[in-house]
Amino acid sequence: MCRSIKTLRPPVLPEEATEDDIRAAALQYVRKVSGFRAPAAHNREVFERAVDEIAEATARLLDGLEVRGAHPGAAAVRKRAPRP
Repeated sequence: MCRSIKTLRPPVLPEEATEDDIRAAALQYVRKVSGFRAPAAHNREVFERAVDEIAEATARLLDGLEVRGAHPGAAAVRKRAPRP
């Protein structure tokens, strides 16, 4: 669906995905699904909330994956600051 979203897990990504990587993927997904590159003012809140929720779900997914044969740091827990 979103060909520009890159794989965020080792060994495809040599090190752990950053919060910026995860948020960029979530933004691409929401843009594709909604059909909006930038939402109108009356849709901004729901658009941003969707990006936040998808980014959080993506981080949980990556934290929970066990990739066999990946380097040892791949399973490190990501410490993320809460979004304002």
